[in-house]
Amino acid sequence: MPELWQHLVDQFACDTDPVHGIAGHGSIEASDVFRKLIDASGPRWIEVQTNDALLSNMLHEFAVDHASHTILFADGATTTLAAPAGAVVRRVTEADRFRMFGHTAEPVGEWGIESEGEIVATGGLLFHYNPPYGDIFMEVAPAHRRKGIGRYLVQELKRIAYEVGHTPAARCREDNVASRRTLERAGMFPCGRIVRGRVAR
Repeated sequence: MPELWQHLVDQFACDTDPVHGIAGHGSIEASDVFRKLIDASGPRWIEVQTNDALLSNMLHEFAVDHASHTILFADGATTTLAAPAGAVVRRVTEADRFRMFGHTAEPVGEWGIESEGEIVATGGLLFHYNPPYGDIFMEVAPAHRRKGIGRYLVQELKRIAYEVGHTPAARCREDNVASRRTLERAGMFPCGRIVRGRVAR
């Protein structure tokens, strides 16, 4: 759906404005284009990020029963956390995957933290759906939690994102307090929410 929305906006070859809608094209309003998008695609739900003012306006105009359970995080501070004793960040190999701890919340990441010959955490960056951002994900083995490994891995994933020309970002369910604290201790701060609403017919 974001691709179709962008296609419709691009057809007008102009900029969007959260207050006045689509600028530079006579009387065309963002709500007119969004109505065409809804009519063409027939969605039941609209999901937006509150840090996108235009789409947030569209949510409030075209959807009801709004709910939000996910917090968005942006990089707010450069941290200098020391590596936990004996911990080394490195790429996860195929051989590692055969002896990896069981992941229950996130997929096995491209990067891992090795401690005493064992991968104790993995994480990565998702670049495919929200450029120029790299969305951070990670998981720490249960036996190694509350040792600073998660926050250190987030810090290093932030560094990697910048090195490859992306801006680090993250998201977290509001009820996952441990992950929220981990992100915050690595310099990530709340910048918005994901809100979902049912399309009003």
